[in-house]
Amino acid sequence: MFQPTRAQWGVICAVAVLVVVGWPPTEGTSLGVKTIRWAVDPQHRLPELPAPLPMGLDDDGDAVTAHDLQAASYYDVYARGGVTAWRMAMKDAVEPFDPATARQLLVGLVVAGALVVWRLDARRTRAPR
Repeated sequence: MFQPTRAQWGVICAVAVLVVVGWPPTEGTSLGVKTIRWAVDPQHRLPELPAPLPMGLDDDGDAVTAHDLQAASYYDVYARGGVTAWRMAMKDAVEPFDPATARQLLVGLVVAGALVVWRLDARRTRAPR
């Protein structure tokens, strides 16, 4: 019966974690993106960029002023730079790949991981010289 070595377990676990974290769901974002968003703002204290003003509200002066104040607050915090600006950028992170492409890449990662495990096993079972 096949018993993985320490190195093989390392490859198996790393590939498994990457697949679970990176696999895009049918709706929404992957576990990896959700984790990044939560990690940079766990208590939801960073300001959010307001959505574009709807067409019907552009004549409402109070709504425009409130929107502009919220946008100014966001850009003031972002302009300070440093870690806060990076956190704000990570909070707005999106999936780096289209879901179909991400699935193809992850399946390729699994195949490559299986080949690495197989080669590590071949090295172990080869007769010593």
